Amino acid sequence: MPLLGNLEKHKKLFLIFLMTCCGHIYAQEFPNKPVKIFGQGPGSTADYLSRLMAQKLTEKWNQPVIVDNRAGAGGTVPADIAAKSPADGYTLFMGHAGPMVSSIVLYPNLPYDPVKDLVGISMIATGVTVMMVHPSIPANTVSEFIQYAKKRSDLNFSSAGNGTISHLTGELFKQVTGVNMMHIPYKSAGAGLTALLANETQVSFLSPVTAAAQLKTGKLKALVVSTSDRFSGLPEIPSSSEAGLTGLDAKLWFGLFVPAKTPKVLIQKLNQDMTEILRRPEVKELFLKQGIQAVSSSPESLDDFVKTEIKRWTPIIKTANIQAD
Repeated sequence: MPLLGNLEKHKKLFLIFLMTCCGHIYAQEFPNKPVKIFGQGPGSTADYLSRLMAQKLTEKWNQPVIVDNRAGAGGTVPADIAAKSPADGYTLFMGHAGPMVSSIVLYPNLPYDPVKDLVGISMIATGVTVMMVHPSIPANTVSEFIQYAKKRSDLNFSSAGNGTISHLTGELFKQVTGVNMMHIPYKSAGAGLTALLANETQVSFLSPVTAAAQLKTGKLKALVVSTSDRFSGLPEIPSSSEAGLTGLDAKLWFGLFVPAKTPKVLIQKLNQDMTEILRRPEVKELFLKQGIQAVSSSPESLDDFVKTEIKRWTPIIKTANIQAD
């Protein structure tokens, strides 16, 4: 019996050794066919980052990396597709607060679990949303806007969709200031920007990537960034604490994810390749020009960050009674 027991033990060890070796060989050969990144909506920061990372990874791997944008439902559509894709490293998802955090609260029948069905590769970028107003609004500071808004009942704010960071920041702004505005969700950040430019909505909390050109040309006015500290990429715009908005602190973030059962050796390779790209000085400069920062992380720290964000935003969403209209 001891002999049989030892044979079984050695057989298991051999299988583990074989799987580990095969996994490393597979990781070394990866990728040997096109890779797809699922993102959200034209004109969005997710779209910009997906395309930039696709370009850099194509150059690095000598294999096509294709961006597949699926707009609508706050990014939950592409997240669901990615979560249900083969766990072979060939399907990536550009995740952010909408599909990875608020979706759990907003959608009772969410067809995927952001924590259980998707795992992190690396953080890609962090930044801020900017409170932007249409030029017709007679306010050049947040305090002037609050005074103006409290006398009105017809102001609307646009977002990139229910549960996106642009929506959550707007709701948090309402809670902090007592200003009443109607939320109008759009299918993408680009569509929300178009509505703001057309004065269909008067306010929006958007990434500077989305509206960089409009801010530079004065077609929109920037009043405040959504974090308590000034953002180095937009040093001329006051922080929420400088504007007296205690409690308004909402970071914009983006990370790449894969289906949960993706082999760890592949996740490690993907993480190493992403990290190398994000640390390049020219990539950091490209990001800063768009008002965001290139940031890499370990897969584990990204997963932990998502869990922390879910705990933080859940009570805010419930207090605001945000619905997935």
